[in-house]
Amino acid sequence: MLTNVLQFISSRGNEYFCEIDEEYLTDRFNLTGLNVEVQYYQYALDLVTDVFDLDCDDDMREQIEKSARHLYGLVHARYIVTTRGLAKMLDKFKKADFGKCPRVMCTSQPLLPMGQSDVPNTSPVKLYCARCEDIYNPKSSRHAAIDGAYFGTSFQNILFQVYPSMMPAKTQRRYEPRVFGFKVHAAAALMRWQAMQRDDMKDRLQAAKVESGFEEEDEEMESEDELDDEMEGEQVAPPL
Repeated sequence: MLTNVLQFISSRGNEYFCEIDEEYLTDRFNLTGLNVEVQYYQYALDLVTDVFDLDCDDDMREQIEKSARHLYGLVHARYIVTTRGLAKMLDKFKKADFGKCPRVMCTSQPLLPMGQSDVPNTSPVKLYCARCEDIYNPKSSRHAAIDGAYFGTSFQNILFQVYPSMMPAKTQRRYEPRVFGFKVHAAAALMRWQAMQRDDMKDRLQAAKVESGFEEEDEEMESEDELDDEMEGEQVAPPL
């Protein structure tokens, strides 16, 4: 086992990563194109593979270590969609190393890390729940700072294609709002949804500077509100 890889994956905040096989890291074919993505690429690769012997100052060493972490993350995204990588991530998934879904109706379904983009430095890692098919932010700030590109957009889908038995049954339970034990009327929920859609449409039209009937409607509503305020403010003289 490579010493620097072991040290990296055992560090706090790197629990989402699995160990990449030394054979995979030393196969140049698996690293195609990464030399233009990583600064000090060769030094970073030497550091990851435990053959780094450059005598440099602390600032240079720090830059190379940063590049080595970035290189490991990019290789990791490729490795976890291989047969060996999927098996290692599956083991972590079974142990819920990535956390459990915070949604009550999902009954602690284990999560999987995923990226919303395959381009580095675009968005941080998210956690995917296969039961409710939604994504969540990591609880830990250390995990929330990990680049989502280190896991990619396809990993979680490939894992369930390779291991279909691990796909959980979709939850049929939904939270139903109630008032004193009675369900909230469906029409009221629909009206709230329609109001939200209307406000969203108005904001988008105003942002695009598109003329619509919303302005006139708002002015009429403001006039009515002012009239109501005036009528409420008037005091009727008491009878003699």
